Amino acid sequence: MTGKEGIHIGTSGWHYDHWRGPFYPPDAKAEDFLPYYRKHFRTVEINNTFYQLPQKDTMETWRETVPAGFIFAVKGSRYITHMKKLKDPEKTLEKFLERVKYLGEKLGPVLFQLPPGWKFNGERLDSFLEALPKKFRAAFEFRDPSWFRDEALETLRKHGAAFCIYDLAGFQSPKEVTADFVYLRLHGPGDKYQGKYSLETLAGWADAFSAWRREKKEIFCYFDNDQAGYAAQDAMKLQEMV
Repeated sequence: MTGKEGIHIGTSGWHYDHWRGPFYPPDAKAEDFLPYYRKHFRTVEINNTFYQLPQKDTMETWRETVPAGFIFAVKGSRYITHMKKLKDPEKTLEKFLERVKYLGEKLGPVLFQLPPGWKFNGERLDSFLEALPKKFRAAFEFRDPSWFRDEALETLRKHGAAFCIYDLAGFQSPKEVTADFVYLRLHGPGDKYQGKYSLETLAGWADAFSAWRREKKEIFCYFDNDQAGYAAQDAMKLQEMV
């Protein structure tokens, strides 16, 4: 496991049965996945929290399984982002934040992925961030291009929240930095969650990381191209480059 201080590289999730062979040992049991993963990476993005909140005991087990300094980024609930569309944040955030706190000192940024087709709503974003306790670091992945505007970026800057830089099925978002950290999601160079990144592409991101580190930005990068274990392979290769 390699990497530099202030650069955190991992994958979006670790519980993939089809990673047996490409990444995990062929005979690995599901309960062996995280202990094996932690040998190669010091961060992971928990993405099943988007669908359902894990139990308190599960969160505590994950926290205790990984070493000191390991960071769990957490994807926000779809109830918050897709159903309520950031409305009533005082109510929707309470249960979610109460649960993720069991990750303790290993809790990293919380990612809120907004749905495609939901157009820019600056007032909703600002109200949501006003309600979010300041001790939580938030990143926002805007899937609708209408959010790629100065007003949204200024709202993120005002609250110290990060613009999530991402690529998805051939689309590259703007590479905006709005906080003291950068949050990057790489969903695959082919169709969604598919394909392996070229060395040239990974080298380009390594160069970007160097520039951001010169600006004292902390970097969180997660590969989501889980097909054939490519996410883990690409993440390890990028770790070698930085």
